[in-house]
Order: sequence, then structure tokens, then C-alpha cells
Amino acid sequence: MVWESQQEGGQGPRRQEGRSREGAIRMVRRSQRRKLQKFTRLCGREEGLRVKRSCPSCGPELGVEEKKGKGNPISIQLFPPELVEHIISFLPVRDLVALGQTCRYFHEVCDAEGVWRRICRRLSPRLRDQGSGVRPWKRAAILNYTKGLYFQAFGGRRRCLSKSVAPLLAHGYRRFLPTKDHVFILDYVGTLFFLKNALVSTLGQMQWKRACRYVVLCRGAKDFASDPRCDTVYRKYLYVLATREQQEVVGTTSSRACDCVEVYLQSSGQRVFKMTFHHSMTFKQIVLVGQETQRALLLLTEEGKIYSLVVNETQLDQPRSYTVQLALRKVSHYLPHLRVACMTSNQSSTLYVTDQGEVYFEVHTPGVYRDLFGTLQAFDPLDQQMPLALSLPAKILFCALGYNHLGLVDEFGRIFMQGNNRYGQLGTGDKMDRGEPTQVRYLQRPITLWCGLNHSLVLSQSSEFSKELLGCGCGAGGRLPGWPKGSASFVKLQVKVPLCACALCATRECLYILSSHDIEQHTPYRDLPASRVVGIPEPSLGTGAPQDPRGTAQACEEYLSQIHSCHTLQDRMEKMKEIVGWMPLMAAQKDFFWEALDMLQKAEGGGGGVGPPASET
Repeated sequence: MVWESQQEGGQGPRRQEGRSREGAIRMVRRSQRRKLQKFTRLCGREEGLRVKRSCPSCGPELGVEEKKGKGNPISIQLFPPELVEHIISFLPVRDLVALGQTCRYFHEVCDAEGVWRRICRRLSPRLRDQGSGVRPWKRAAILNYTKGLYFQAFGGRRRCLSKSVAPLLAHGYRRFLPTKDHVFILDYVGTLFFLKNALVSTLGQMQWKRACRYVVLCRGAKDFASDPRCDTVYRKYLYVLATREQQEVVGTTSSRACDCVEVYLQSSGQRVFKMTFHHSMTFKQIVLVGQETQRALLLLTEEGKIYSLVVNETQLDQPRSYTVQLALRKVSHYLPHLRVACMTSNQSSTLYVTDQGEVYFEVHTPGVYRDLFGTLQAFDPLDQQMPLALSLPAKILFCALGYNHLGLVDEFGRIFMQGNNRYGQLGTGDKMDRGEPTQVRYLQRPITLWCGLNHSLVLSQSSEFSKELLGCGCGAGGRLPGWPKGSASFVKLQVKVPLCACALCATRECLYILSSHDIEQHTPYRDLPASRVVGIPEPSLGTGAPQDPRGTAQACEEYLSQIHSCHTLQDRMEKMKEIVGWMPLMAAQKDFFWEALDMLQKAEGGGGGVGPPASET
């Protein structure tokens, strides 16, 4: 006890000394605070420097301090623009865009090229070239911020979108192509990436996992292609159209850029073949058509001409050198005035779209010709390369080609389908084949269109600026999520589409969605003239006359008889949902009817889940 008291007595003076020191520090801080307050009052009276909480570009607002008569508020416009831009550049891209929509001043600041230059360097520190265009830094920053490859496996228990690994060196995503084991992505500076996926088997079902790693396959690539069939098992080789520097004379240092086609093995990324063209010929697109032993490479030049050459894929892995002949395709030989803008192909046909929006077709087999046109009257087996012109009401912007059906989108955003409709892959609401382009009236202004083996997909944008995926045709194997038995009209699929989705592709195992936004590229849709909107509706091509109202009435009577034949309320509800899927309604209208039927079914105690049914169409 004595020892404790001595210790306490020894600590008493120390505590008093510490208290006096803290008091002195508080007094000094109080005096400094008073001086600072006095100085700010003087500055506020002279220059009106007080923080303004209102919008800098709007009219003045009386703040709380101004109401008390303590001075005028500070405007952020008094700060140097470089300082404001530097502070704003640390915001995330989403917040930066939202801030730029608040007022005119922040819109100008957030849209400055210096802000986007700092953001681009933060997003892609390895990017040396800022790209091209009117706003190169803003375009580059948005390309790298929105790039992404999402996929959803059809098999297995997990049914949600997953995102693959994003290469840090990629400058946005321009094109992609899935093969048997991997995915290839081309960016906006011509770098082709090789994404190595993991394909695993779980309980006997094949499942795709996210890409585990990536490598750079080649640089200077313009375009690439593989086997055009929908089944990725046949995609053994990858053909890459690229630009390479070639020496003009052997033994000299002078070189010249020449286009070439390099062939890689998709499994390992090893180059097995290369062909180089003359420097006077420059190409911009490559597609494949035909069988493996007679694989035809179609090359589109910058002037809109089509050249072709034939390669035997079964001999590509043999180390030997030979010369192939490059010949002008008949579509450019017999129609020299045409300037082809783009082309697409499948195993037995090719589709050409000119710069004027005209469409020409090449069909190489009688079976596909019959499915597409409904007859063999004009088919010539001895002259399969002769192009056939399609009769269309307006200029065509882009198209999609499946095995035995196709889709076209014109300048007014209208969708036309043609070909075999056995599974309802044309989306017309029935299963009748169409030998001419037929308009799908309840769909307009799609972002992209894709045609597969026996189903079709459309990526569209809703009124809330969100995007949705619509599909029709065969739903076997889960290729139409939410519709396992398919649909004869375009229905909304149970897929969460990314906000910046721009392209899609489907294989037997997986659905791929590419996300990338380019501020300089947009679909130039036009408004339909008033003469075509008001009055009698324009008949669909291929029908020859407007739709018969008597036929529509008979179909409704048939639907009512089917509902009446059901014995229970549960069966009638399911039949009604199925009939709604048959009707050629808009996606929003079908969603409304399905939600209403689900509510009525739950109110009557019938149960049932929310969402579209698995209808048999």
C-alpha cells in the first residue's frame, strides 16, 4: 500500500504538467482558429468567397450562410479548369457520365478530352495508341470500359451469365468467334487474342467455365474466319487475314506492306500455313464456304470486289509449299458495277450485300435452294456461283444467314425472314416455309440478328434503355432459355443481357454475348415515310396479299375450342399461355398476358411459376 501511494504521489506533478501543456496547445489552436475565421470573413466581404451549393450554371440560390448575411457563396467556376478536370477524372466512368447530365457546366467539364485521357490511362495503362476518330481518348476509354465477353451454358444446373477474363492489352472488342475448345477475340487495333477456356464434365454434362488465361495469337489482323457450320466441332482451323511487312528484294532492308492469310490450329494456336498476296491487292473481309476438301476462301477487297481461292484443309498440316490460284468471283465478274459492302456465308451458300443495300445470293446445293426459295426452277447445278438477286422493298443494312433460313434488316429497322420454317425459326407465328422475304411486324430496329441451325435470335433495346434477347424456333438442348419446347414467334428469353451488348453467337453448348460500345458507330435507321405508315398496311413479301381477317377469326375460334376441350382450370390456364406464345404479338404484350395469367392462376389457387411457359409450338 505504501508503495502504491508513493507511486501516485510521484505521478501527480507529471499529470499537472501534462494538463498545463494540453491547455497551452488548446489556447494556441483557438487563437489560430480565430485568426483564420477573421481572415475568411475579410475575404468573403471583399470577393464573396463562400461555397455555393447550387448548380454553377444555374441562377444564384440563397444558401443558409447567405441568408444570415455572412457573405456570398463560392462558385466552382472560380477554380482553375485544370484542377476541376483533375479532380473529376478520379470518378468512376458511371459516376462521371451521371455528373455530366446534371447541368451545362459539368457537361462541358466531364466531356473534356483531358478528363477522358486520364481515365483511359487508368483503365488501360499499357495502351500506347489512343486510337482514332474525332474524340480518340473518349472513344478509347469507353471501349475499354465496356468491353466484355459473357456466356451462358445451356447444360448443367447453373443458368446465369458469366464473364470471361478480359485481356489487359485489348483495345475494346470488335469481333469474336468460339471454336471447339476456345474463343478468339479481335480488338480495334488489329490484335487477335486466344482465350483458352476450360470445358469440364460434371455428372455427365458438359459445362463451360470462364476463360482461365489468354495469349496474343497475332497482330496486324483485319478479319478472321473458320468453318461456317453452327457446330463448333468442325472448326479445326482458324483463317486470319492480316497485313505483314515483306522485303521487296531479298537481301535488302526495304520492305512493303502486303496482305496475307495465315492458318492456325484452333487447339494450340500453332500456325500451319501462310499465303501472301501482291502488295497491290488489299482486302478487308474473309469468309469460308464449302467442304473441307474443297474449302473456298472468299476475300473482299477495299474496292468491293470478291476474289476466291480453293484450299484442301486435309493437307494443310503437311509441310510442303505450293501455289494457289486467286480468281475473280462471278458476282464481281458478271456484275462489275456492283460494290460489295459485306458478305456472310454458311457451308453451302453465300450472301452479298452491296453499298446500295442490294442483296445477292449464291446457293450451291439443291436442298438448301429448295428450303430458301421453295422451288428448284431456277437452280443450275452446273453453274452454282451465279448470283441471284432478292426482291426487297428498301435498302438492306445487315443480314444473318443460317443453314436453311436467313434474316434481313432494312434501313427502316424492319426485319424480313425467308427460308425453312419447320421449327418456327422465322418467327412468323406459324410453321409455313417462306420462299420470299417476309416481314416480322412486331419487331423493329434490332441491334443485331443471328440465325442458327433451326432457331433465330434478336438483340433489341427496350424503351427503358435496357436490352433484351428474343428468340424463336427449336428450343431443344436449352438453346432458348425459358422455352425448352421452342416457339414459332419471337419471345423474350430468360437471359440477363449486358447494357452495352452489341453482338451474339450461339453454339450447341453455350450462348455468347459480346459487350463493347463504340461512340462513333451506330445503326443509321430512318423513320418510315408517312405514306407507308398511314392507310392500308403494306402486305408482307411472300404472301402476295394482306392477311385475311377471316383466317384470323378461324384461328381464334380454333384456339377457343382447344381451351374449351380442357377439363380443369389448370389445363385451361396452361393452354392459354401456350396460345399467347403462338400469337404474333410484341414481346411486351406477351409478357403482360403471361403475368396476368399467372396472377389469375395464383388467385384461384392453381399455383404456377412466374414467367413464360414451356409451350409446344
